Amino acid sequence: MCGRYASTLPPEMMEELFKLLNSVETVPRYNIAPTQPVVAIWEAEARREAHLARWGFVPHWVKDPRDFPLLVNARAESMAEKPAFRDRVKHGRCLVPASGYYEWHTGPDKKKQPYYITRADGQPMALAGLYSVWMGPNGEEFDTVATITVAANTQLSPIHDRMPAILLDEAAQDAWLNLREVGADQATQMALPLEDGVLKFHPVSTRVNSARDDDPGLIDPVDLANPEPSWMPKPKPKKAAGGGGQMDLF
Repeated sequence: MCGRYASTLPPEMMEELFKLLNSVETVPRYNIAPTQPVVAIWEAEARREAHLARWGFVPHWVKDPRDFPLLVNARAESMAEKPAFRDRVKHGRCLVPASGYYEWHTGPDKKKQPYYITRADGQPMALAGLYSVWMGPNGEEFDTVATITVAANTQLSPIHDRMPAILLDEAAQDAWLNLREVGADQATQMALPLEDGVLKFHPVSTRVNSARDDDPGLIDPVDLANPEPSWMPKPKPKKAAGGGGQMDLF
């Protein structure tokens, strides 16, 4: 699954790149987590606009979101049949701009090492997504979104068995948002793994595990032999009990 990502594109560049009719004020984010507000792009009445939506999909028919499970991702293989998503595959497709995303590899020792994954050409990503507008009994209303995942390609499968569905070019992005002419069946066929070599990745600090951390250092590569960046404070040595003179770093 894709459970964390970064989005650092300035609003004016996002407006130009995705041909938006509006602009949403945002700041660079390096550790976007589920339930947080994210930028999502969709078309309604021939207008393509950016919206702030909760990353955590809530179908319109849900009575109380607090009683509904958190749906961050929709699996491309089954989204057209799942009650939560099937209507939105037809009527609620969106794009989620990203600079890159994080995935965790579980090693033989069960430790999880995060990796930051980006386009090899350095261009921003357009993650395929689904959106829903939830309206409550008292008139409250908010937008929600889920990102779509597919099976990982050969390049990324050693890290994780899933990856986001990424729409690389303008034609694919336009077609995904074109609800009038592109039906659910066609859209489902567009959500596919990327070819090997389109993306690149590197290991990053486990600080990304905490959603409280959100700074540019999170996307910096680390040496797996010494995973934490050199600028992080090191623990002070402690004297061993009994005054034996030996030092203990832990």
